[in-house]
Amino acid sequence: MAGSISLRALLLSAFASEAIASCAYGTLLQPRAEGGKVEVNTFGYTGKIGPTNWNALDPQANALCSTGVNQSPIDMVAGANAMVPASQLGLEIPDMLEGAEFENLGTTVEVVAGKGTMSFQNNSFTLQQFHFHLPSEHLDAGKSMAMEMHMVWESADAKIAVVGVFIDVDDGAGGSPAGNATATAPPAATPAARKRDGFTKVVRKSTEGKDKRQLPGVGGSFFHVNAPTTAATTASNLLETVFGSVGEISEPGTLTKTKGLSMAELVSTLAAGSFQTYEGSLTTPPCSEGVRWLVSDQKLSIKTSTFHSVQSVIGFNSRFPQGALGEPNALAGIAA
Repeated sequence: MAGSISLRALLLSAFASEAIASCAYGTLLQPRAEGGKVEVNTFGYTGKIGPTNWNALDPQANALCSTGVNQSPIDMVAGANAMVPASQLGLEIPDMLEGAEFENLGTTVEVVAGKGTMSFQNNSFTLQQFHFHLPSEHLDAGKSMAMEMHMVWESADAKIAVVGVFIDVDDGAGGSPAGNATATAPPAATPAARKRDGFTKVVRKSTEGKDKRQLPGVGGSFFHVNAPTTAATTASNLLETVFGSVGEISEPGTLTKTKGLSMAELVSTLAAGSFQTYEGSLTTPPCSEGVRWLVSDQKLSIKTSTFHSVQSVIGFNSRFPQGALGEPNALAGIAA
């Protein structure tokens, strides 16, 4: 994979200057903390520690966050990137019958793997961990999904590949919690209609308990949830099992062990589709480039109640979409 040597050098340099648990946490580039200790991140997703200010947190280590031209995540538009059939990856992930360690890193929750193999461009990779972002970091043709799972793989010579999998909620786009009516967006208004049904009138209706509309989203959340035809129609048993333990790691720095995990469902789902692939970056500091991304066109699904349980622990943890590959960084030239 082109750029893998520079990726390793940049990561080692960055991790030497700042203790952060990045997307590469648990790999040779950033070994997992010893003695059962969970590394808690010092960056975040809002305010002074958010993505627009990651460079300022450590200008030397995180320079690519504001200058890199092959940054992730991006919008996964059909035809924009090369497609790789799942059959070419030789994806194998054994069941974790004894369960797996499940950690709260402060900025995400992560399952420790260490088992599973994948091949790409004459490189053999081992699955190290998988973690979650809410909402999705990559966009699906301009639309965000409820969540995204990042499966981090590493080769013997420390090359990094990440498989991205979109996660939807099982009651579809704009779904409200189970048992409630699904919210719908109001139709587009003409200028005359806007004058007739202005802001004052809408507020008055709302205060009277009528016409209580909300924007499309999960339980009224601010982002839109896309429900493509390839989305799973039933909740993923794997994800439901993993997230069944999320309440046990509600505090940063805590860890627990999940119940036994059957990985066959995930492998079968991914094997049924293809992957858009491109060379991008880590989506967390130090934003190092040379990361091989493989974003699946197959989706997983979770129950709405499960989504809210995860949301209560993770909150918001997504880097904003970056520009097209090769274009100047959106933050380039902005004064620190």
